[in-house]
Amino acid sequence: MSSATEGLVPMDVAGRADRLRAAMARAEVPALLVTSLTSIRYLTGFTGSAALLVVTDAGLTFVTDGRYGQQAEAQLGAAGVGATIEVASAGQRELVAGAVGAARPGALGLEAEAVTWAAQRTYAESWFPGLELVPTTGLVAELRLVKDDGEIARLERAAAIADAALAEVRHRLAERPTEVEFGLELDAAMRRLGADDVSFETIVASGPNGALPHHRPSDRTIVEGDLVVLDFGALVDGYHSDMTRTVAVGDISPTQQRMWDVVRASQAAGVAAVDAGVEARAVDAACREVIAEAGWEDAFLHGTGHGVGLDIHEDPRVAKTSAATLVERCVVTVEPGVYLPEHGGVRIEDTVVVTDGGCRPITLTPKNAAV
Repeated sequence: MSSATEGLVPMDVAGRADRLRAAMARAEVPALLVTSLTSIRYLTGFTGSAALLVVTDAGLTFVTDGRYGQQAEAQLGAAGVGATIEVASAGQRELVAGAVGAARPGALGLEAEAVTWAAQRTYAESWFPGLELVPTTGLVAELRLVKDDGEIARLERAAAIADAALAEVRHRLAERPTEVEFGLELDAAMRRLGADDVSFETIVASGPNGALPHHRPSDRTIVEGDLVVLDFGALVDGYHSDMTRTVAVGDISPTQQRMWDVVRASQAAGVAAVDAGVEARAVDAACREVIAEAGWEDAFLHGTGHGVGLDIHEDPRVAKTSAATLVERCVVTVEPGVYLPEHGGVRIEDTVVVTDGGCRPITLTPKNAAV
């Protein structure tokens, strides 16, 4: 356990397999081979880079290689996960096939999003010949939508670290650093304050670079009159934070100020629309309406948000094409933006926990424009 997790309530990892089995029963999937390492971490607490997990009514069979035997025993034990742990650098096919065969399922589910076409052919031809393989979607992802107290605590801790890091280095924007220099200082501050890592490559996009939503930090010097888009997050015990603030360095133009004001109003409208039972596309529409009324509908170049947890981008999507409905205790971002090459870009983003009656932001950095 890292120092960042000290004092946090534990997660209910041990109870997740039973919830998965209930979902499998509803989907009429008698056995499931879990190959996504993120799904395996969610179900077992294992953080290594090599594992397969067989889930049946009879129990869990966890298969890894020789590098991770002791780690698997320790992490699954600490999480309270009961599983048969098999360790083999070679012969994993036999161990997995044996676990599936012992359960005598009529079919075996595979995670459609995590299994390549080549892997499916291998499973069909040599791992499980004669067994019906069934593509499954969302069995684990739907469980991950609703965060338990321990997960929310880790997301909150990661967000608090990111808030504190920006507060520590924000003044440097007025001292003419390059984008790369500022990004490195922000990343170092997050790690110094206890983050296990950064959530993703930090975005520092100044001046005209701000019109590129996923600009990578460059050697451009941040100067007076720039809008600077800062999109970053901290990682704590596998859980990500995600926040964007757009900062004005010195005096900005009237158009830039209007961009900032419009995006701020759009983001506030989106956050106000978040509630359990609300369609995700309604949140997107609330943001998009404000920007469209300002005449910049075509300058909002991406969806409004996404789920956050063990992955920086996970279900539910918050976009005009999303079919998702927000549920209590899911965690999403709200991040509208306006991007005008001749003026730069503005994006403002919060991560919020959906509640019954609204939402609770966990990214708390003030949304003032000035450095």
